[in-house]
Amino acid sequence: MIEQSARGFGGELLDVRRLRLVETAAPRITPEERQAMDRVWDDLVRDNPNFFDGPVLVCAGTEWEAPDDLTVSWARTTYRHFALRRVPFSTSWLPSFFVAVLQPADDGRLLVGRMSNSTAAPGRWQLPGGSLEPPEGDEPLDMRALHRHAARELVEETGIDTRPDDLTFWNVTRAGNGSIGVLFQAPSLPESTLRERFGAMAAAERAQGREPELDNIFLIHSTPQLRLMVGPHADYLEPIVRRYAEAG
Repeated sequence: MIEQSARGFGGELLDVRRLRLVETAAPRITPEERQAMDRVWDDLVRDNPNFFDGPVLVCAGTEWEAPDDLTVSWARTTYRHFALRRVPFSTSWLPSFFVAVLQPADDGRLLVGRMSNSTAAPGRWQLPGGSLEPPEGDEPLDMRALHRHAARELVEETGIDTRPDDLTFWNVTRAGNGSIGVLFQAPSLPESTLRERFGAMAAAERAQGREPELDNIFLIHSTPQLRLMVGPHADYLEPIVRRYAEAG
């Protein structure tokens, strides 16, 4: 949620063919870290009341089981945990664990969206997607769950309603701060359909008095076009666009 303060460098693709997910315990937060975390969180909520301290998953580590088999350890926490990224002395903070969707137009261009002012990273361009939430009840966190979550993020942020089974696992990305993102590709759609569904979603959100998570979309076919998008972009976006363009 609080991505603009991420520590680290550039993003990369990990070239994963098989992904295994393992739950683990979140690290213990010291009393000093908790006090600092709560102060930072209270300041953030005061500046942006849209922030909420709901349940979320974080990445507790990764391990290669084989050259293209990756195990991701995940832990349960709440969005407040991400405020630790702004605490200089914190050693207990963990990066995000998220899904994102590559949504092509039928001419091969890729949809990217700009985060609205109500989000934690206003003005940032990225793929549709978001942090993973804990599975409900006894449901496992597996690839089927990730497919469902990615489909839900896609329709919530763009209005594009795609069945989870129609999403194809594409790869795994690691952001500069260590956050892990599982990438899916959606079936291509005409540009007119993409824009109509996004416009209808944004209008419906504003009619309910809410600001949509994405306030604009752009269709891109190569990394040089990133310079045409005014504002920052997620550090993992460039390697994704490059690989997508090469494959296309």
